[in-house]
Amino acid sequence: MSLKMVPKIILEGTRLTFKTEIAFRLNEHPEIVGARRYRYHSPLISGEWCAFTNFPWGRGLINFNRDEEALAMETFQTWVRLFELQKYYSWIIDRFHLSTQVYQAMYENRHYQFDWLEERLKHLNFRLVFLYRSPESFEAARTERLKVSGKPDQYDNLQLFVQEQEFFEKFIEQSKLQILKVDISDNDLSAATDQIAVWMKSSGGLYLD
Repeated sequence: MSLKMVPKIILEGTRLTFKTEIAFRLNEHPEIVGARRYRYHSPLISGEWCAFTNFPWGRGLINFNRDEEALAMETFQTWVRLFELQKYYSWIIDRFHLSTQVYQAMYENRHYQFDWLEERLKHLNFRLVFLYRSPESFEAARTERLKVSGKPDQYDNLQLFVQEQEFFEKFIEQSKLQILKVDISDNDLSAATDQIAVWMKSSGGLYLD
């Protein structure tokens, strides 16, 4: 019997780095999920669900208010406990704790330490992929995103994304997880997905002892 593939990937980066699109592609990539004869879903979750408010584009695990801090921390605790209870399964996460750190530090001047979380994620063989792009490439990415966006005004100020990316760099350097940095400036989603898949396979990220 072959080993069971149980990749665990966190995709991080500022907006317009196509994290969600790449998450869906990874969820069907044969090097990540194996050969499939029919389509079925693996868990694909996001810290950007904005599940703390009863209106679209509200608050959630990343952009919570001060009075929602306990709720946010309990949510992180709940997620990581679920991962531990179902460790022999694959998980792909589109934005998680680093996005929280970046948003809270940049916009709220609040600083959160997630060493406890990363220690538990590391034990489960979670890997971190940082998607980034050159400052001048954000314009083309915005043009592409506006074709489908339900809230186009969130992409008005591209300089904010450049600044967020600089914040991400700082927190990436402090992470305890194994990290792959992927340049998505050329908007080549297939190449980026393949690069992640190759790294996951070559670095032992597909299996859990």
